[in-house]
Amino acid sequence: MSAVSLRSRIGLRSIALIYLSALLVVPVGAIFYRTFEHGLSGPIDAVTSAEGLHAFWLTVVCVGIAVPLNTVFGVITALVLVRQDFRGKAVLNAAIDLPFAISPVVIGLALFLVYAPRDSWVGGWLMDNGVQVIFSLPGMVLATIFVSLPFVVREVMPVLQEIGTDQEEAAKTLGASPSQTFWRVTLPAIRWGLTYGIVLATARALGEFGAVSVVSGKISGANATQTLPLYVQRQFENFNVAGAYAAAILLAILAVAVLFSMNLLQRRSARSADAEEGDAGALPGPGVFVPQPIEKEA
Repeated sequence: MSAVSLRSRIGLRSIALIYLSALLVVPVGAIFYRTFEHGLSGPIDAVTSAEGLHAFWLTVVCVGIAVPLNTVFGVITALVLVRQDFRGKAVLNAAIDLPFAISPVVIGLALFLVYAPRDSWVGGWLMDNGVQVIFSLPGMVLATIFVSLPFVVREVMPVLQEIGTDQEEAAKTLGASPSQTFWRVTLPAIRWGLTYGIVLATARALGEFGAVSVVSGKISGANATQTLPLYVQRQFENFNVAGAYAAAILLAILAVAVLFSMNLLQRRSARSADAEEGDAGALPGPGVFVPQPIEKEA
């Protein structure tokens, strides 16, 4: 390796490290420092207060509802877009990316206009039947679903395109029903793409602020509608800097845990792919369909 090439590689690495340090490492490190600058009692009290715990569990509930729903929707939509041809397919495919293109604040405003209890037909009808969407948990869940909707679809579609339909057609030839084909052939083949999509959707849902801020009303007290990101903002506006930093640290820890899980899954996926390539011609690897007689469902 020439000296010029070595200097070039070191220079590129240095630029990347300096850039990442300036944008990520230094600011996050400053938050950690300011959070625990005066000890542990202040941050712990802020996070474990009734309002802080409520914000945390409300965030968990929104994520726990939105991510499973988007997982089911994402797999079904990916199968429809990859395996079927129909009029309007291009429109549906483009519509999936709307949450990427539209500001979350605009998404929240759109949901408010549709589900407002007094100014819209849908919201008024729901309110008359005892269902309040805006300024309550259903509206926050809808906003979280909307912003995290594309991730599973976009991660599963390339995998479906790559694996093709040979294994699925072989299963059908051997008498498998559509449900058996999905559970025994398709799902194992897309498991890593599906997992990546779930991880990304979870990370996006955890940190959502704009859309949830509009539809929640940021109500405090017994009927609080504050998720953890909204709690950070309220504590900062109320000059409770320690509380804001503590909640921000908790969000950062959750995000790092999600990213660590994704990296771990990527390594497992790479090892699994290497194992399947090494076993080619011998024993089939996991997720590879083995032609066997399949009992028909009653």
